[in-house]
Amino acid sequence: METNARIAELIDRRQPFVHATVVRAEPPTSARTGDEAIVLPDGTIEGFVGGQCAESSVRRAALDALQSEESVLLRVLPDGQAQFPEAPGATVVVNPCLSGGALEIFLAPRLPAARLYLMGTNPAADAVAELARILGLQIERVEEGGRPDGAVAAVIVGLGGNEAESIRAALDAGVGYIGLVASRIRGASVLDQLELDEAERARIHTPAGLPIGARTPAEIALSILAQIVQGIRLGGLARRSPALDAALAAAAQDTVTDPNCGMTVTVRADTPRVELDGQTYWFCSTGCRDQYARERSP
Repeated sequence: METNARIAELIDRRQPFVHATVVRAEPPTSARTGDEAIVLPDGTIEGFVGGQCAESSVRRAALDALQSEESVLLRVLPDGQAQFPEAPGATVVVNPCLSGGALEIFLAPRLPAARLYLMGTNPAADAVAELARILGLQIERVEEGGRPDGAVAAVIVGLGGNEAESIRAALDAGVGYIGLVASRIRGASVLDQLELDEAERARIHTPAGLPIGARTPAEIALSILAQIVQGIRLGGLARRSPALDAALAAAAQDTVTDPNCGMTVTVRADTPRVELDGQTYWFCSTGCRDQYARERSP
């Protein structure tokens, strides 16, 4: 499958991955500038960004990028040859298995966009939806009712109706931010209909949004989404899924050291290996495996 189509599929399925792109290649290398691959949380690499030796370095750095949620420029250099110019912020890996050449690979982690549940059909709700899309949030919009499972934030712009029921549904679904667009008096009246404990009340914001004196629908949307972004970036509102944490933890546990070259290797079904004297050894490449086996053969 073409890389762009595969990326679109993973985004649609809300699966995290790392997009790896070769941005510079110094011969002799098997990879070329523009080569691409996708790295999944279990260490699977789809595509091509170099041979087995380079793949081991890319896999480890990509999983680290998923863990940190930060993009990284990975420089894979042969032992004793660092010919690329210095680049601030680049991560350098000296790979003794490379036969020569060097690679620079940009690793961009892609995690599922935070989901925003939006209830309402008035101009303020329209403005929230428009700005939320610009910010890269995934919108689930309904006229009323529903249960916002999986959303990190819920914004209720109902101007009456079953707002109390919608707030309760969001609380029960574990939504971290619940914004009710209402005046202080009406907002307090809605909350009085609910039996809220202290923790639940802390998740509800009414009037929704930061106090910037918003009046127009666009200004209201700005204040609300600024408050949501603040919660995501500074308040831990959007946390990684437990499934991703489990996959990264499993991959970390499955790392070993290549006894031939000293590289860190993520053990997978296709990882080169050899069994000697009842013990299994894993390698970054078949070349390291064969050399190690030859040197220890009787």
